[in-house]
Formats: sequence, C-alpha cells, structure tokens
Amino acid sequence: MNEDFSKKIDKNNIPTHIAIIMDGNGRWAKSKFLPRTVGHKAGVEIIREVVKECSNLGVKYLTLYAFSTENWKRPKLEVDTLMGLLVKYLKNEAKELHQNNVKVTAIGFTDALPELCRVELENIKELTANNTGVNLNLALNYGSRSDIKNALIDIVNDSKSGKLDISDIDDNTLKNYLSTKSIPDPDLLIRTSGEQRLSNFLLWEVAYSEFYFADIHWPDFNKFELQKAIYTYQNRDRRFGGLK
Repeated sequence: MNEDFSKKIDKNNIPTHIAIIMDGNGRWAKSKFLPRTVGHKAGVEIIREVVKECSNLGVKYLTLYAFSTENWKRPKLEVDTLMGLLVKYLKNEAKELHQNNVKVTAIGFTDALPELCRVELENIKELTANNTGVNLNLALNYGSRSDIKNALIDIVNDSKSGKLDISDIDDNTLKNYLSTKSIPDPDLLIRTSGEQRLSNFLLWEVAYSEFYFADIHWPDFNKFELQKAIYTYQNRDRRFGGLK
C-alpha cells in the first residue's frame, strides 16, 4: 500500500530542483513477461503523474533523464520505440502541460534526434515558453561528459579570442558554459530500479545534491513515492561541505 506523505512534508522546504533517472522500464516489463517496449510505454504514463505532483507541491524545476547519448547502443527497435513515444508524449501532452502552466525545456544534443522529435520538441518549447509553473526539463541525447567537454572547448576558444580572461575562470565560469546554465543545480536526485550510479547524468551539477535510490522500477513509481523521496530529503542534514 502506498503511504501518503503529503501531510508530513514541510511545504516550506520543498526542493527547488528535482532530477530523476527514470530507470527500470525494461526490467519491469521482463518481470511481467512483456516486451521491453511495453515497459517504456508504461514509464511514459508515470511522467504525467510526477509532473502533476511536482506542480502541486511547488517544485520549480524537474529534470528527467529521458534518453542518454549511450542509449543509441540499444537495439534499433527499442530506440525507434523510444523516439516514437517521445513524439507522442510531446504532441499529446502539449495542451495539458500548457494549461497547467508547465514550461518545457531540454538539454542535450537534440540536433541529432529524428526530425519529428525535433519538430515536436520545438513546438512544445515555443508553446510553453512564457509559462511560470514547474519547468519540465527533458534530458534528450544528453551525456554529462560530452557537455563538460564542449564547455571546456568553448572556454578555451573564448580565451584565445580574448572574450574570456583565463585568470577570471572559476566554478561559475564553467557553469555558465554548460547546457544547464539557466537552471539551478538539483537539490534532490532520484534514481529508480535500485541501481546506485549516475550513468553520466549531471556529473558537475549534482556535486552537493541529495541522492535518493528507490528500489522499484520506474513504471511503479508514483506521486506517493515522490512524496516519500521529498520527505526523506527534508530529513537530511545538508552542510555543503561545511559545519552546522
């Protein structure tokens, strides 16, 4: 039975930014003797519930690891299914997300996505650009190492051209060259399916994030599990390397 943590949560201590590694769709399907593609379809349904609960709780930013740069290595049928589900989600959810004041953005090398994905992504970004509710940030064809590498290349080039003085480079400099420059670092990182690794996700940004590992697969995640993760986060002592 799902425990309702909504009354236990301190509404004045809601994490500003939650990042989620949505893991376990394939294993969820396998456990039910179903094709992996069915697991991905079930996972899409959970996104709707989680976005809605984040809106209800007052979370400002929600970043979802939807497709990594490494996911291209998966079987073509699975990749094609994921791209198709992305198109369907963006197209079908656009109106409701807009009505609920959700702003949709994306990080990653989206130029490499199939054309239909790029079109629907640009459509929903344009439609929701002025919304002021939760910022749903989709990590698509995203890899943190590549993002950091590209940031360093840009810093070197700008230094050579005189746009940037190398003596002025600090942590904020690199932050401002990353694809995540316009959003705050995550307060809480959630990963489902029981795995406890980052998988090349927001390596720079999660330096002081609180981690929460759920022992259930993503299709079994729901608003109650999200509440539980936030409640656990609120009972952590965040010191950011200092003392309290």
